[in-house]
Amino acid sequence: MSAAYLDKLNPEQRRAVEHGVAPGRCVPGAPLLVIAGAGSGKTNTLAHRVAHLIVNGADPRRILLMTFSRRAATEMARRVARIAGEIMGHNASIMTEALTWAGTFHGIGARLLREHAAQIGLDPAFTIHDRDDSADLMNLVRHELGLSKTESRFPTKGTCLAIYSRSVNAELPIEVVLGAAFPWCSAWAVQLQALFAGYVEAKQRQNVLDYDDLLLYWAQTVADASLAAEIGGRFDHVLVDEYQDTNRLQASILLALKPDGRGLTVVGDDAQSIYSFRAATVRNILDFPGHFSPAAEIVTLDRNYRSTQPILAAANGVIGLAAERFTKHLWTDRVASERPQIVAVRDEADQARYVVERVLEARECGTALKQQAVLFRTSHHSGPLEVELVRRNIPFVKFGGLKFLDASHVKDMLALLRFVENPRDRVAGFRLLLLMPGVGPTSARRVLDHMAQAADPIGALTAMPAPPRASDAWAAFVATIDQLHAGRAGWPAELECARLWYEPHLDRIHEDGGTRRADLVQLEQIASGYRSRERFLTEMTLDPPDATSDQAGVPLRDEDYLILSTIHSAKGQEWKAVFVLNTVDGCIPSDLATGTPAEIEEERRLLYVAMTRAKDDLHLVTPQQFFVHNQPARGDRHVYASRTRFIPNTLLPLFERTTWPIVVPEAATVRPSQSVRVDIAARMREMWRQV
Repeated sequence: MSAAYLDKLNPEQRRAVEHGVAPGRCVPGAPLLVIAGAGSGKTNTLAHRVAHLIVNGADPRRILLMTFSRRAATEMARRVARIAGEIMGHNASIMTEALTWAGTFHGIGARLLREHAAQIGLDPAFTIHDRDDSADLMNLVRHELGLSKTESRFPTKGTCLAIYSRSVNAELPIEVVLGAAFPWCSAWAVQLQALFAGYVEAKQRQNVLDYDDLLLYWAQTVADASLAAEIGGRFDHVLVDEYQDTNRLQASILLALKPDGRGLTVVGDDAQSIYSFRAATVRNILDFPGHFSPAAEIVTLDRNYRSTQPILAAANGVIGLAAERFTKHLWTDRVASERPQIVAVRDEADQARYVVERVLEARECGTALKQQAVLFRTSHHSGPLEVELVRRNIPFVKFGGLKFLDASHVKDMLALLRFVENPRDRVAGFRLLLLMPGVGPTSARRVLDHMAQAADPIGALTAMPAPPRASDAWAAFVATIDQLHAGRAGWPAELECARLWYEPHLDRIHEDGGTRRADLVQLEQIASGYRSRERFLTEMTLDPPDATSDQAGVPLRDEDYLILSTIHSAKGQEWKAVFVLNTVDGCIPSDLATGTPAEIEEERRLLYVAMTRAKDDLHLVTPQQFFVHNQPARGDRHVYASRTRFIPNTLLPLFERTTWPIVVPEAATVRPSQSVRVDIAARMREMWRQV
């Protein structure tokens, strides 16, 4: 069979794709680590490897492909199908459609847990709580333990959940997590441990799992040698994308599935590990070769297809000063004479004006607004720029806001479906009951307690009398729950039934019910793409779709708009021109992230990620002073900043240094002589001056 489809790959990409694969023969080979530099064609390489395995005889049903978003898994499967189709023709669709084990860690975990539920003592009908639901349940337990009425303020529900999540995902004791990331909560270590124990018991009583449980239960399952062998034995090849973003729990799962590493491929870039706040650790990718020494093979993709060579030279210089990394030097054949710019401006107001002027100049030269991006370390850094963009009537989109499913009315609908799916889900039930007039927290608890004690919770609900002050809405609520639980409407038609029940409450609770109703119709359209209610709820919880509410500063009806984004949200993206705001110490690195060498190194990687988003033009803007609101009224209310420590003097030759605005000597003007009776020139100038 011809391998012409591999001719498009460069030598390093082809080496990664062909590792352990002989023509027509595909047996699990030695563990493979692919270090894929920014813009090096990582996704294309991984897709070619999966397709190459299938073309050479690998059973697609025995390939496990894990990515960090459902969209990434879908895109990967689409590319695999296209590549395989070039070689296998019509037969490719049969093979690639059998690639059913492609998804996120959490999605694959949920699926495996349902399949093995009986073996681990888990009810397969469990529902999954998102972060908000988990925080609400944490708060209920917090209140029951009396921790909401302590003499000194106890950590909020969100902080408690963050501590719990970090401890679980990093596999660290509470005391270590508190000392490293939540020192202000250290005095509450004993109480937090009791809270987390109560939280776990509450989840088990209600048959719910949270995000972290999907990994934790999976890890505990494969900690049993026989179950690990059974699950690991289902897959000949395990491939993991973005390995630098995995946490210790995910790494332990992989090592349990493939303890000798045979058939295991991980792809990532240690230089782009920037998610430690989610408990991701760069150690996973740095230590991978040591886990499988000397069998592990390392392939480095260092040819960049995105940026010009001067941009790569500067980025290489920044990351080259990292304390520990895999050696790689990005290169490209995209030559250019313009070096990236370090632009000194007076303050944040001048920074905003500089960005706007340059963005508009580029637009006049043919670079659309959408092809330009402004990146920043923290969301509030873009505040002055947003004001200037509004003042100048320049449309923009800012990424990093609410997700579609975070809207309260959408969460109400999902709570209804979750409660029908699992009537012991106390958080979902509590949310629903409080929607009805006359039903308060006390009445809601009585209803849920009555259901929890019954063998048939739905039957208990339909048989019990309405709460004393419940309105006529109670009968409609009970009838809807009974109808949906019985499945009489069928899926996905039952979502329309749910919407029809909810719409009167929508209009009563929200002034903009019409706008929100459109979101519910959109939810129905999304639901039609899933084969069951259980599958829909699982996918919506694990990987919710974005909607316009994911964007602040909506571009209205303009077809073109400037991109504003945090650096974290920009990872994986690229633009012709990139502006990085506040490239000074205190912002990059953030003054809140310089407590340990590891934190400083991650900040260095953040700057590297920002720089490598640019294809043609890169501007690092350095305001010299910042206005501070909490300074005393008397004296200077400004603090002065210096260029980021990640660009020391030794790297300055890699950049073009400029100051803005450029001071131009005022041109000499010809003053009219005394004999001139009418100054026409002045009048002509005055015609175009705005009043």
